[in-house]
Amino acid sequence: MKGIKIGFLLFFVALTTAAAAQTSYKSHNVKQGETVYSIAKQYGVTEEAIYRLNPDARQGIQENNILIIPSESDQTNYSEQVVDFKRHRVKRKETLFSIAKKYGVTVDDIKKYNKRLYSEELRKGDKIMIPVLTRTVVVTTDTNTGNTGNTGTLPDNTTVKDTTKVHTVLPKETKYGIARKYGISIAELEALNPQIGDTLQMGAVLKVPQNEVVADATVDDSLYDFYEVQPKEGFYRLKVKFGLTEDEIVALNPYAKDGLKAGMILKLPKMGDAGTEASANLVNLEYQISNYDTKKLVVMLPFDLTKVSRDSVEANEDLLINSRTLNIALDFYSGVLMAADFAKDKGLSVDLQILDTEGKSSKVSQLIAQGNFDEVDAVIGPLFQKNATSASNALRRADVPVLSPLSNQQANGGRNFFNTVPSEAFLEARMMEYLQANSAGKNMIIIADAKKAREKNMLRNAFPNAKVLDPREEQFLYVVDIQDQLDPIADNWVVLASDNPVLVSNVIGLLNGLPPDKTVRLFTLDKSDAYEFEDIQNSNLARLKFTYPSVYRSFDYDNPEAFVTSYKNKYGVYPNRFAIRGFDVTYDCLLRLGMSESLYDAIDLDGETQYVGNKFYYVRSGSGYANNAGYIMMYGEDLKLIEVE
Repeated sequence: MKGIKIGFLLFFVALTTAAAAQTSYKSHNVKQGETVYSIAKQYGVTEEAIYRLNPDARQGIQENNILIIPSESDQTNYSEQVVDFKRHRVKRKETLFSIAKKYGVTVDDIKKYNKRLYSEELRKGDKIMIPVLTRTVVVTTDTNTGNTGNTGTLPDNTTVKDTTKVHTVLPKETKYGIARKYGISIAELEALNPQIGDTLQMGAVLKVPQNEVVADATVDDSLYDFYEVQPKEGFYRLKVKFGLTEDEIVALNPYAKDGLKAGMILKLPKMGDAGTEASANLVNLEYQISNYDTKKLVVMLPFDLTKVSRDSVEANEDLLINSRTLNIALDFYSGVLMAADFAKDKGLSVDLQILDTEGKSSKVSQLIAQGNFDEVDAVIGPLFQKNATSASNALRRADVPVLSPLSNQQANGGRNFFNTVPSEAFLEARMMEYLQANSAGKNMIIIADAKKAREKNMLRNAFPNAKVLDPREEQFLYVVDIQDQLDPIADNWVVLASDNPVLVSNVIGLLNGLPPDKTVRLFTLDKSDAYEFEDIQNSNLARLKFTYPSVYRSFDYDNPEAFVTSYKNKYGVYPNRFAIRGFDVTYDCLLRLGMSESLYDAIDLDGETQYVGNKFYYVRSGSGYANNAGYIMMYGEDLKLIEVE
């Protein structure tokens, strides 16, 4: 990741000193019903040429996606089939790219048949399978003239064949059922049959692929529904949406055993009228996009490029080692880039401008004064709350939303200011609500030091029967102090209010030393840095089922979200919380802009939005907006963090 970060820095330096070079490529805005095949035919290029420049297109394309088209390429259109495999032993310094080039295949071809490479690095000595491909040239025939397209010069091992046949629509067959039968998407079926219309007539004749993947094009609609797989959607996401495991999905759709692809039509059990989302309180904006105008975002981050060396990698490595702010900015930026890519997959075009604030409020003012923000949909950043407030005030007259991405401190921003991090006061209130809703029958014990008098009084008022335990003058407790307050039968809930790492460590140690027959659980209203004290072990927190309010939830390494997998594949490491924050804030902003004319119009939702590690529910707060959405997290026995509420 260090090398990638240095690359980011040099890239930004280049942007500030040179204009982009002219290229010999065209861009194509995908229209409804178009496929990569039809676009390749339109421009007289191969599908593979398009995939090389637009690798995400292998997962499917949607209306308003922007594709890069080479101006000159091989005029032959072809498909490929695996006829054999070769075994390759990885040598020192070999990469997936160099191996793919050696055997005349793509990196994706290799990963497809060595699935661990989607999540693991290639290592010296690895034995991997290389597919041997045969190329089939597709001969297309004009239905009006009968003329066959020019195939060009063909390799010796190439065969020529027609890849389509006709299908006569039977009773109860639908477009979804026919697309599923032949393993194509609805868009591809419509592209093959422009006359198809919205509904099918029995007896209609359709052009379809030669091969069938399932025997029947109908399903019992009282028991099953059809579902079209969306881009970047995997089995884990479908499990969240429908509650179905990979095995259950494959049992109904055997052709999905090799993985899901965008546009694939699945047969799934009916979910009823309740919908498919796992939580009724969560709103999925990915399916509410209606505004496909280009979204113009400005992201302000403190890179301070004046300190970056063009010539010395060692100097830049030292800069990364010594600057925590720069590392946070680069991690956040990597998440922003991924969010723009994900938005593109949903059909949203993003005009992303990155500005270097150098960490100075004066630079922020200068950038705004010299820039044109009239058409900007939103500004994300600066990172420092003081600078974000200054940006908000400077852009208030232009009514440009400014999203403060990292700080939870209250700020006096203008009506255009969005605090994306829930405040400490909100999280504390959230934790109090949880305790009040779940404490019936529990023996409540309050431990608070002298600096937490407000919290102690609030807890005493909320739980009048609670036992209050004050630390001794030396700011610690003895085991007998706690034992005297325990109930031998009921569950004992201890609420600790302290920022003193010595007292926090002392209480956690004493609670862990109690006999196993004493059921004790630990809570706090604010998980401060005191819980990161070196004497405090996560295993001890797990034994106490330590529960606390949090801005952030962790992701499951065993079942990672699409973003986490994509990030690991792209950068070689798992994203940290700043990269996840960059993704979540940016993706939420883009999706809200995609469902409305402005960010202000996308505030009143029926629930919260949630992504990888953060969720959002904006409410008016003062003259601006606050995010009133957070988590109640608990340490599980296996040291995993569990979202309790």
